[in-house]
Amino acid sequence: MTALSYAHGTSDTPLLGQTIGENLARTVAAFPDRDALVDVPTGRRWTYAQLHAETEVLARALLARGVAKGDRVGLWAVNCAEWVLVQYATARIGAIMVNINPAYRAHELEFVLRQAGIGLLIASTGHKSSDYRALVAQVRDNCPELRETVFLGDPGWAELTAAAPAVSPEQLAAREAELSCDDPINIQYTSGTTGFPKGATLSHHNILNNGYWVGETIGYTEQDRVCVPVPFYHCFGMVMGNLGATSHGACIVIPAPSFEPAATLRAVAQERCTSLYGVPTMFIAELNLPDFATYDLSSLRTGIMAGSPCPVEVMKRVVTEMHMSEVSICYGMTETSPVSCQTRRDDDLERRTATVGRVLPHIEVKVVDPATGVTLPRGEAGELCTRGYSVMLGYWEEPEKTAEAVDAGRWMHTGDLAVMREDGCLQITGRIKDMIIRGGENIYPREIEEFLYGHPKIADVQVVGVPHEKYGEEVLACVILRDPAESLTLAEIQDFCRERLAHYKVPARLRTLESFPMTVSGKVRKIELRERYGS
Repeated sequence: MTALSYAHGTSDTPLLGQTIGENLARTVAAFPDRDALVDVPTGRRWTYAQLHAETEVLARALLARGVAKGDRVGLWAVNCAEWVLVQYATARIGAIMVNINPAYRAHELEFVLRQAGIGLLIASTGHKSSDYRALVAQVRDNCPELRETVFLGDPGWAELTAAAPAVSPEQLAAREAELSCDDPINIQYTSGTTGFPKGATLSHHNILNNGYWVGETIGYTEQDRVCVPVPFYHCFGMVMGNLGATSHGACIVIPAPSFEPAATLRAVAQERCTSLYGVPTMFIAELNLPDFATYDLSSLRTGIMAGSPCPVEVMKRVVTEMHMSEVSICYGMTETSPVSCQTRRDDDLERRTATVGRVLPHIEVKVVDPATGVTLPRGEAGELCTRGYSVMLGYWEEPEKTAEAVDAGRWMHTGDLAVMREDGCLQITGRIKDMIIRGGENIYPREIEEFLYGHPKIADVQVVGVPHEKYGEEVLACVILRDPAESLTLAEIQDFCRERLAHYKVPARLRTLESFPMTVSGKVRKIELRERYGS
């Protein structure tokens, strides 16, 4: 009898039953003099004792400003040391930190400020072409709950921290004693590919344990130095990066305010980092630097690649040329804190490129028929569901949307199509909403994409469904050519496919592009491809 597509990550090591503040204090007691945080652009660095002392000052200052347990504190900033200080200080007083995407414009900023009921906003002064002061001023009158905005690098930040003496260490300790590890501590807004984003509400227990287990899986100790070029406002940065490091006594290294390939490799070389994070496009950009060979990356041993599948050739270069022999692939989503599955340190190249690994300890996963909810046999494609400590508390003040995503059995329905192999490794084959239904036939874009990667003229490809009067949908292939000077016709694509793919999977339309629209977390916005080229 074929095994079912169900797996449960077992472990003799229990979950952490602590708040983030308690866990940080434990690490400080064990490694007070080890590096905890290095902000390379400004040259500032903190030991664990110094980091703990500075988060205490900020925590007391926030209490002095009247921030109560459960109050929402917005953080709208690029990667910087202050981001980390706010993350741990708000956790220590039980405030709910709301991550705000640095790319947001006025409309999106106003939505988050209002929906989360943010009372205090801490913000950078700007990012790229955005003037944050002007944008806050633009929406301020429409956000009645916003009492105060503090800009980093302004006198306001110094005034905020100067308020700390008004609250004693004993008063802070009293607040910390009131906190439970199950309290909400963080709201992260999902990308919102349709309509407004939803605020995934996460507890100490959710994100502390997830950061801890991701770090455990790649063998972090106090000897590790983790370069984090991915954004802090996303789970990849603040959970897998910051909490993964501090729960093991490792050092967080900030290479730049936002991703710069050269700055990232400089930071790795300068700080002798042992671990490097990124989405595949980041690693590709680093490897393609003209002076790549001049960076000394010999200190690296591991790292995390997530966000989208890694091409085999890229993985080979990361392992050999970047010395990341133990690099790990992670799969997850904001609503699950984020990681559910991860490759192991000794997994071979095939598992690291064809799968997202196996379920993490203390988490369950299953693959179900999207229509019936019944668990499928291994080897069959269906919707991936996950359950355990990592599943969010819910979407902030949206119980109906929460119920749509998390069922009565507390299974989070990811919306991702997956296959569980006999060895328990999972392959993500696409999104349910990306599935194309042509004349009653289900078409999985990932299958066609993988096939078209074999065409000699194609460097990258995305397949989407677009409206068709007779069949409901038809297949559109959007391609980036290896040589922009060459051309590629629809007839060439169809001839390439006809002998190997069923007729209904053969692309009916073709678009040649210079680049794909991307989300800030490095995923292709297929919805935008459909909207642009679907008519």
